[in-house]
Amino acid sequence: MAAKKSAKTLALPAVLDLNEASALRDKLLSMRGNPLAIDASAVERVGALCAQVLMAAEKTWDQDKQSITFSQVSDAFQKTMQLVGVDIDHLLAKEIRQ
Repeated sequence: MAAKKSAKTLALPAVLDLNEASALRDKLLSMRGNPLAIDASAVERVGALCAQVLMAAEKTWDQDKQSITFSQVSDAFQKTMQLVGVDIDHLLAKEIRQ
């Protein structure tokens, strides 16, 4: 029986803007194939392109049959995602769902 892979953690920076989008993509790609927990607790600003990168990652992890969750989110992150029309409630760790 194969051992279950432990989740890797990706801590997001305070600013997720256009300049950060390709770096975020590269970080996510380097973690592909493993369960992933994203820590968005330090995020102060989120641009639409980074929101798209994160949602593309969700689709990729789903297709790879790997789990992806947000282990922690800041209010700014959650409100911005809602503002751009992205529902992340199903990706939140059970401990932080409201």
